[in-house]
Amino acid sequence: MAAVAVLLAMALALTACSPTAPTAGPSVAPTAPVVSAPASSAPTAAPLTSQTDTAWGRIWDDLPAGFPVFPTATIADDATSEPVSGVFAIPDGDPAEVIAWMQAALETATYSTEALSGPFEDGSVTLESVGDGDCRIETVVAPMGGLSLMTIRYGAACLNT
Repeated sequence: MAAVAVLLAMALALTACSPTAPTAGPSVAPTAPVVSAPASSAPTAAPLTSQTDTAWGRIWDDLPAGFPVFPTATIADDATSEPVSGVFAIPDGDPAEVIAWMQAALETATYSTEALSGPFEDGSVTLESVGDGDCRIETVVAPMGGLSLMTIRYGAACLNT
């Protein structure tokens, strides 16, 4: 009987160490990669293919790879029904702090600040940035309970590659 117990214990130990052993629970993948500001150039990516007309103007439906995003932001595509290029949730994000970070990151990525507005009555702040030619970017950060919601409209005149 003792030999059976030893063999059972060894089998359990080998199974636990096996690379195909089941895990203790489901793994949770991050909801979005953390993207930091590029060192000194505008964002680049494979060409974006779709655009949408909005009251703000024509926008790309997605942000290019490398576009600066606040470090703790996660993608929140279901947070708004408005057409935007990107929408992010920022836990415990102070809108003024987030917009200041975005302003510095966009300026590092060669975009100039055209206007910085707010805080408005709802606590939101808006950053209008411009790039080469007619490129315009609108970043709005609004408080939403324990988080801030950041929406970005990336103008159709901005480079998509």
